[in-house]
Amino acid sequence: MNKQQNKAAILYATILYFCGFFLFLEWLYPLKDISDTNNIFIFIIYTMFCFIISALQLKWWIGFLLKGFGLLFILNGLYFNVPIVSAMWIEQVQVEFVFNIQALFSQQWYYLTPLFRSFLFLLLIWLMSYLLHYWFVQMKRIFLFVLLTFIYITILDTFTVYDGAMSIVRTFIVSFIALGIANLMKELSQESIHFAWVKKSPVWLMPLVVVVFISSLIGFAAPKAEPIWPDPVPFIQSAAENVGSNGSGPVQKVGYGEDDSRLGGSFIQDDTPVFYASTPERHYWRIETKDEYTGKGWVSSSDSEYELQPNGSIDLETFSSNVETERRDALVEFQENESINKLVYPYGISQVEGLEGEEAVFLDQQSDAIEARRSGEVTNLTTYQLTYDHPSFELNELRESSEPYRDELLEHYTQLPDTLPERVVDLAEEITNPHETRYEKVKAVERYFASNDFEYRTTDVPVPRGDQDYVDQFLFDSRIGYCDNFSTSMVVLLRAIDIPARWVKGFTSGQLIGGENATELYEVTNGNAHSWVEVYFPETGWVPFEPTQGFSNLSDFHVDIDNASNTDLPQTEDDALEAPERNDLPEQPESDVPTDEAAEQESDQTDGTNFTFKWWYAAILVALIVIIGIGIYKTRFRWQTKALAVKMKNGQDAKSFQEAYHHLIKLLRHYGYTKDPDQTLREFANRIDIHYSTDEMGQLTSYYERLLYKNELNESQLNELTQLWKNLIKRIMG
Repeated sequence: MNKQQNKAAILYATILYFCGFFLFLEWLYPLKDISDTNNIFIFIIYTMFCFIISALQLKWWIGFLLKGFGLLFILNGLYFNVPIVSAMWIEQVQVEFVFNIQALFSQQWYYLTPLFRSFLFLLLIWLMSYLLHYWFVQMKRIFLFVLLTFIYITILDTFTVYDGAMSIVRTFIVSFIALGIANLMKELSQESIHFAWVKKSPVWLMPLVVVVFISSLIGFAAPKAEPIWPDPVPFIQSAAENVGSNGSGPVQKVGYGEDDSRLGGSFIQDDTPVFYASTPERHYWRIETKDEYTGKGWVSSSDSEYELQPNGSIDLETFSSNVETERRDALVEFQENESINKLVYPYGISQVEGLEGEEAVFLDQQSDAIEARRSGEVTNLTTYQLTYDHPSFELNELRESSEPYRDELLEHYTQLPDTLPERVVDLAEEITNPHETRYEKVKAVERYFASNDFEYRTTDVPVPRGDQDYVDQFLFDSRIGYCDNFSTSMVVLLRAIDIPARWVKGFTSGQLIGGENATELYEVTNGNAHSWVEVYFPETGWVPFEPTQGFSNLSDFHVDIDNASNTDLPQTEDDALEAPERNDLPEQPESDVPTDEAAEQESDQTDGTNFTFKWWYAAILVALIVIIGIGIYKTRFRWQTKALAVKMKNGQDAKSFQEAYHHLIKLLRHYGYTKDPDQTLREFANRIDIHYSTDEMGQLTSYYERLLYKNELNESQLNELTQLWKNLIKRIMG
């Protein structure tokens, strides 16, 4: 009887504990949607591993060693390219921990590396496996965690992109089962009821199962009223006018703002639509330029002087009259309450139409900003039509540009603060000295940001402190940032070698959502706010350049074949922006488990669960785990490939294809095919195709670049890409 009683207690305790496991998974699932956490399934596997170890109730030191080994194994697979516990591995671990501990003590949280944050997150999972065992199995107090889980899912479903519909259903089912079992076990314990009826005990659980099943069924089938307040986020954002706007704090909300005097820091993504544009082609939308760099950001060197533009005819000469142009029209419609007090316009704007009554437009020649006014007061135009002359710049003319700059222009647009560190000037000269012409120097600076360990990132972006220069900090310290960092740095580097350049802000083209005939309809959101660079060429005028990783220059460039001196045609503007995403972040070491707070298991408790392990049992177990671990590590590319294949099959989207392509690059590197630093993705793909006698790598790379630069992939193409990827993987792995 006692043996049966113990078995029943263990069974119920195990079921209850794994109900806690499934509830905890509901805390992990949203991370892939609300954060930049990649490979979430690896954290889920470690969670399962820790919960199983805790459920077995091994001796505390055995559980500690096993969980610690699992933690190191995962970190090594994610972040290390050297053998575990080798001399180089230990050295990297030491460097990593010293750096991150210093960042912790100095409260510079944004400097914490991804590896160290993963380490802390795995420690949290380790701790939760112990705490949930204590709450669910020993104390049987589970209501608080159930309530917190419901609140957590509700908040994420309301205020983030995460869809918690199915999560709520799963939590409801698991919670009712857990509450029922916990209450049953409490009653049995308090009333000292014996388990002689253990074989009949499933009958006692039938009412619980029936209630949960019927409740869930009714919840699915019952008619549901539409929500009175479907999405409170836009209302809250609009009510909190300036909260999270572009201020001096480290975290801002992405979008257009007028104050650029202090740049830096992270920002929160915001996909709220700002305006819709009907236009024949994709192009950037200018708003204004800034000409004076302060060391911290951008300001205008003089007060704005707006001049009336009669009848909406805009007198703005961004480029010279010898630039080829084509007359185009565009329609801009701002969302309600999302108007900007300056007009957005394409390059070559010549006319603003759709003005009513006393409305008129004014131009500031210094900043190229255009305002609309009604009866002398600045007003926001909700809808207006533009006529513009779309330019196409002749590349040979840019390459051969040698006419001297006007003194006034040179002095104005090569301004730099006296506090600019000398090493910034030295770097500019180092980048451009091998090149002779202006255009080649400009392109060399633009290309510089496509490699050299620079990374496009919008989170954990540091803010220069004290007297630290914004550009110097980006170029030599962090190398992490977004468009403001890249564009400002390019302008400063060009000015350092006396090439006139200025900083431009506005919006990218946005997302194509429709169109008819020769007109395309684009949705432009706050997330499309952007900054880029304009460089002055005496014979041409101001020419846009794009240094930011992941963005391509949407301006048109052409070659005049008749006037070309030879048949060696120049490359296009998009040749330099390769910008691969580095999701694997090598070089970031991580290490051992610090505290022994997570393993206080009473290994000789709970009735019939007295595991009397001798030392050689433990040795055999550790040896088996080591062997299994080595086997998993050796075959990691195979199971990672299978996991990605399943993911692509279940959800074919652009994000899963990007992950699959990055995995393909890592797999090729593992098999000895490393991409050279000066080699483009296309050249590398051609090399792979030649070796395997196929064209699949080239096709995949072409689609990858199209996705990276233009975000153009449809469902049929994703189906084709999945098959190409699988075929190439089979060739590589045999």
